[in-house]
Amino acid sequence: MSASLSRLQIFEFAFDDIVNGAAEMASIEIKRVYEPRCSGDGERILVDRLWPRGLRKTEAAIDLWKKDIAPTPSLRTWFGHRADRFNLFKRRYREELKSNPAVTEILESIGDRKATLLYAARDTVFNHAAVLADFLKKSAARGP
Repeated sequence: MSASLSRLQIFEFAFDDIVNGAAEMASIEIKRVYEPRCSGDGERILVDRLWPRGLRKTEAAIDLWKKDIAPTPSLRTWFGHRADRFNLFKRRYREELKSNPAVTEILESIGDRKATLLYAARDTVFNHAAVLADFLKKSAARGP
């Protein structure tokens, strides 16, 4: 009998992992930092390089501040939250994230738990947190 696993055995192991929760992936959402904490937020991670204006640290309800995962100052300044630059911003920011060690750190911090990425931008669609959440979800799905 061969020591290698058949396709059926591999499928059975994968199925067992899914049923038993071993293949669960983290749930990553985004939210403005000014919104109050909800019970479903999980770990609240601020992903802005700068502290949000007008928000006291005592009122922030933040579990972790990962400023190194935010876009570089030059990219952030160039983008300026302009919708017409968002597609190019996404590409450039993803390139930054590919070589950013903070990505691994934040994925390890989240693990398979729920996390909410917090940002201060007024625009809830055209912002770096949306790009980051998508990038982290895809990175977690690919695995190490």
